[in-house]
Amino acid sequence: MPEDTTSTWENAREDFVAQWGALGSHWGINRTMAQIHALLMTAPEPMYTDEIMEKLTISRGNANTNLRELVGWGLIQIVHRKGERREYFQAEKDVWKMVVTIARERKRREIVPALEVLKSCAERTKEESGGPGREFHQQMKELQEFVEFGIKVADTVVSMKHASALQWAMKLLG
Repeated sequence: MPEDTTSTWENAREDFVAQWGALGSHWGINRTMAQIHALLMTAPEPMYTDEIMEKLTISRGNANTNLRELVGWGLIQIVHRKGERREYFQAEKDVWKMVVTIARERKRREIVPALEVLKSCAERTKEESGGPGREFHQQMKELQEFVEFGIKVADTVVSMKHASALQWAMKLLG
């Protein structure tokens, strides 16, 4: 009977990578991108593309596309090793910095554009004097105010140091 050479931590890591990938779609990124991020986040050393492709059994094109996207999000960095031509990739290991980066990117890519639509809809309907048009305008204004409030809260939290944010959250929840 062949001996299983995969260590306990590697098995746990595979489970984590699979689950992180499944969660990715809820965060606005595809499964493979999230799996690459999880793999790099838990890698003891920076990895190069071929290693990532082998671990996740994905194509070079899929790996390259998702690596570039992760670099664009600021979640991973390219590392160059002296004397080597290949690029290595490493993820931010600090969980707080990672969460802050994701929050900032989601704000830039999703929240700000949605807020602009709300502002535009409210502005275009501000002269509505009654009925459904006035109700629509009021809904857009209230949504705009709520999103702006959410942005202020999120900006405040992400500008805090990790310990301060946890203390603030505990007070808020306690």
